[in-house]
Order: sequence, then C-alpha cells, then structure tokens
Amino acid sequence: METPDNETFRDSIGTVTKDGKRAWVFPKKPSGKFYKYRKYVSYALLAFLLLAPFIKINGNQFLMFNILERRFNIFGFPFWPQDFHLFVISMIIGVVFVALFTVAFGRIFCGWICPQTIFMEMVFRRIEYWIEGDRGKQMRLAKQPWNAEKIRKKTLKTVIFVLISFIIANVFLAYLIGSDKLISYIIDGPTEHLSTLISLTIFTAVFYFVFAWFREQVCIIACPYGRLQGVLLDTKSIVVAYDHKRGEAENGRKKFRKTEDREALGHGDCIDCMQCVNVCPTGIDIRNGTQLECVNCTACIDECDHIMESINLPKGLIRYTSEENIEKKTPFKLTPRIKGYIAVLAILTGLLVGMLFLRNDVEATILRLPGQLYEHKENNIISNVFTYKLVNKTSKDIESVSFKLLSHKGELKLVATNDHFVVPKQEISKGTLFVEINNSALSGDRNKIKIGVYSGDKLIETTTANFLGPRSFK
Repeated sequence: METPDNETFRDSIGTVTKDGKRAWVFPKKPSGKFYKYRKYVSYALLAFLLLAPFIKINGNQFLMFNILERRFNIFGFPFWPQDFHLFVISMIIGVVFVALFTVAFGRIFCGWICPQTIFMEMVFRRIEYWIEGDRGKQMRLAKQPWNAEKIRKKTLKTVIFVLISFIIANVFLAYLIGSDKLISYIIDGPTEHLSTLISLTIFTAVFYFVFAWFREQVCIIACPYGRLQGVLLDTKSIVVAYDHKRGEAENGRKKFRKTEDREALGHGDCIDCMQCVNVCPTGIDIRNGTQLECVNCTACIDECDHIMESINLPKGLIRYTSEENIEKKTPFKLTPRIKGYIAVLAILTGLLVGMLFLRNDVEATILRLPGQLYEHKENNIISNVFTYKLVNKTSKDIESVSFKLLSHKGELKLVATNDHFVVPKQEISKGTLFVEINNSALSGDRNKIKIGVYSGDKLIETTTANFLGPRSFK
C-alpha cells in the first residue's frame, strides 16, 4: 500500500510526540450502527458488573473474589482453597476462550467487552462530551486560558468523575470482601471501619487516575493483550481493517471533488477526510494496517460508512474483514489453529463440568497429630490421636455431624466436643479425635484406615488416614 509523500511509517506509539511528551487524544463523538449496538452491549454488561456482587444463588454471592480469606464464588459456585484446581481450570478456560476469539475475530473482546473500554467510552467519555462538547470544543477548551467557563466545566467534570470512581470502588470492594460485609460497613459508618475507608479512597483515586488521565494508555502501555496480536493474529483473522485495494486503487487516495471522475483518474474511494483518525479513541490511522493500539471499537467503521454514504460510494471501505479477504476475496473459514483451540476449549470445559459434578459439598481432612506415636492401652488396644478439619461449602448448616470408623473394628472419640456437632454454613470446623483399634486387627506398623463423616444417619463424606501400630516381627 502506497502512502502520500508527507507520511512515513511510524516507529513509535501514536500518543507520544517526537519530543517524548504525551499527545492528548481528543476523539470525535462516534455515531452509527455499530456504536448503537456497542451501547446496548455495554449497558447490559455495566448492569451485570454493578449487580453481580449483590445477586445470590442458593445463598452464595454470584461473583466474589475474596483473596484475603481465599474464598471465591463464580456464577454462584463457592470455591475454597481445597478447590484451587477447579479455579485454575476455570481461569485457563477463560484464557483459551479469549485466545480463540482473538485468533478468529481479533480484539473484539477489547472493543465490546473489556471493562476499561466500556467505562472509558460509554461512561466517562460520554460525560465529557456532555460537559465540554465534541472534539473541536474540547480542543479549544484545552487551549484557552483558565477563565470562568473553563473552571466551571473542569470542576463539574472532576466532581462527577470522582463520584463515579467512588461508586466503582465500592462495587470493586463488594467483589473482594462480599456485598453483605460492605453493606454492614456502610450501615456502621465510615468511622467504625477506617481501614475500609482508606481502601475505598485508594481505589477511588486509582480509578479516577485511570479514566481522567491515563485513559487509552491502559490499552496501549499497561495491558499486554495488544502485544499478543503479533502471536495470535494471522492473515485469516477477522479484524477492523481498511480495504486498501479499494481505497488506494492505482493512484492512491485523493480529496473529493464533485466534478471529478475518480475511477477514470485511477484514484481509490478513500477521500483522505481524516474522519477515521479523528474518531479513533487511541489516535491511530487505521489505514496504516493492524496496529497494537487498535481496540476494534468500530468507531472508524461507522464514521467511514457515513462519509461513503454522503458521497454516494459503497459502504464498507473500513469493515470487519481479514487480510486474505481484502487481497484474495477469500471468505472466513475455520483454520486448523482455530479448530485446535476449539478442541482444547471443549476438553477443558468438559473436564471442569465433570469435576464440578464430582465435587463434594463437604470436604474432610483427617491427619495424625505431628510428633505423636501410638499409645498402647489395656486389652491390647492401640490408640492414635488425629486432628480433623471439615469444610462446609454449602449455604446451609450441617446438623448432627459425627464420625464412624469404617475399615476396622474399633472406637472413635472426639476431644472437647460432643459426639454430634454442627458445621456452620460456609465455615470450617476443626478439632481432635482419638482412634482406638485392637492390635490383632492391625497389619504391621502402618495401616490405612477409612473414616466416614455422617449427618445423622446419612454418609456425606469419607476420608482416609494413616494409623500407627507396633512393628510386627515374624
């Protein structure tokens, strides 16, 4: 693709000047078919994001990532440290899913689903358009001296941005500590929980910094996903692309003139209006090809379609397409690499579903007390002391819990508690127990015993432990 004489291929990101300073981006307010669809998707995802920590399924928060207490809820399923393997598989599935969509459809995740893009473009940027106006007005406001109008607009924008950042910080905290705990903290008042107030203040400052100043730099500098394009994308991937075959033709792009026969002169359909550049939230020229800054937001598609329509040329000069489609008119089809990702995703998803069905609501761990040997009692009885831990993963208390020795004849005695006790919902019960077995029933110094955990008369879990006895000499 040839470029005009005044352009050269850039070797730095578009938001940095030649002096190494920040080149502030003032994107034009987008409009069009894709922008309308993105608004529908974004507002649905925003509603989900804001409501998810307050929705409960079977008493479990729909989504929670309590890192401090190592408790996670994903789609209403509680995950404990003992379920870490399930959590890891879930995260791997998420990574493979994103990789699959990137290979097939480019950065569609960034443009349509990423929380950074949704908050930036559909919340903060729209408020900015409402207060400061479109691209031209924002640029003039930035250059004008600090008069009453500029102070009023900047102050109003800052106050609203801080307020929204505070709301996002509260929702973010609800994901981390749980919505019930957050609501109780709010009812108690900020003075009762100063550490939480400090955390909220820090989160608010971070969100304000990201959306008021750092902005598109998150996608360009901080997020590694854009740099993965070089590995994941190929000529068959569907991306937001400029059809240079049609746009440049034989003699390149040229400004539009009504009386001119562009086709006869060999000029392409691109009239070099720069509207695709002006509307881009990361400040790039999509006509230079796929770039790491491009988040596939489709703003350039809508803007270019509008221009094409106004000059009676076919729409789709910029569109969702692949490089192969532009060069060879090859339709999209599943490549071996995409089929491989689909197969891996299907296997991992099946594995996760199977493990979820096999997952017990109660998990029992019984271990011999470290540093303790066996005790030889009367009537040839051998006694071992154990510690137990019961994890109740359900949203209901487990009543009348007891232990029974299943593998050997013997007795099992709890220490400092009744033979029947309660394990509270989503809690852990710990304690100590003795197991006594006649030496004649043992086979050597190490024996594997099986212990059942009962709720009333119902067996809810089984576990094993090592039982020490006297070494036998034959």
